[in-house]
Amino acid sequence: MVQVCLNGPRGSADGAMVPLTPQAMAESAAHAVAAGATDIHVHPKNPCGHDSLSPRVLAPTLQAIRARVSVPVGVTTGAWAEPDPAARLKRIRSWADLPSLPDHASVNWHEEGAEEIAAALIDLGVGVEAGVWSGTDGAARFAVSPLRGRVLRVLAEVTDTAVDTAEDTARGLLADLGRAHGRPVLLHGEDDGAWPVLRLAGRLGFATRIGLEDTLLLPDGERAGSNAQLVAEGLLQYG
Repeated sequence: MVQVCLNGPRGSADGAMVPLTPQAMAESAAHAVAAGATDIHVHPKNPCGHDSLSPRVLAPTLQAIRARVSVPVGVTTGAWAEPDPAARLKRIRSWADLPSLPDHASVNWHEEGAEEIAAALIDLGVGVEAGVWSGTDGAARFAVSPLRGRVLRVLAEVTDTAVDTAEDTARGLLADLGRAHGRPVLLHGEDDGAWPVLRLAGRLGFATRIGLEDTLLLPDGERAGSNAQLVAEGLLQYG
């Protein structure tokens, strides 16, 4: 599986190719799926361009994307979108009133309140991507979590952005995860580390992701023009 990560916390300063409105996200998603992506991860944005967990922001984003593609669509629950854990949990519980829910949502296991967020999502019937980042205690927390066997998959995120060391960091993170308690693993990197980690995922047979959230550059260092271009190149690199 190659997931496309459409935008992440990036904004207009990162370039016009980063989709920020529901319509732009839907258009980008459609082209990425046509290029070979089989799953979508998106950060819904409020009118100011900031990540939002509000159901008023999620609803039009999901509606627009699903009108263009039929693959699963997932969203973020990152703490930067709502720093207060109690407020974040309240926001996510309010998703029960949405006309349709995301297929899955990422929960960063090192963030305060992760267990409660994940449990609320599971109660709603939303799949949980357990975000386990290198350089954090996420793997140790996940190893003892009572929810570890109930997540959709583990999103193993390599935060080492150095091209020369990202692969070694990825291998260390995978060792920390062990067998990930029987859950599938999606392995991906960031910025300069994105491409070496993607190639490693391909060699090891893990799912991966690529898109403008993770990198703005193609493997040759040229600036990517779209998520579709990154997906097409990612599939070639993934093998």
